[in-house]
Amino acid sequence: MIRLARVGARKQPHYRIVVIEKDRARNGRSVEVVGTYNPRTNPATVELKRERIDYWTKNGAQLSERVGKLLAQAPAAPETVAAA
Repeated sequence: MIRLARVGARKQPHYRIVVIEKDRARNGRSVEVVGTYNPRTNPATVELKRERIDYWTKNGAQLSERVGKLLAQAPAAPETVAAA
């Protein structure tokens, strides 16, 4: 599953977007960190490794509700097209 793991001090949330087994604790050992989310900036800062997220979703990882919304809101990186 791809979901958020909270890091940061009390009342100063900062999140990592992680690939983790579904039955593990929220901040348990993750398989891979695929991005970050900081809701305290204006606007909120989202950094994603799209190719790794695509890899994990193709291999069966499910997105949490919040991560799905973050992916939909974040603009997709422009794809490089080779000139002929």
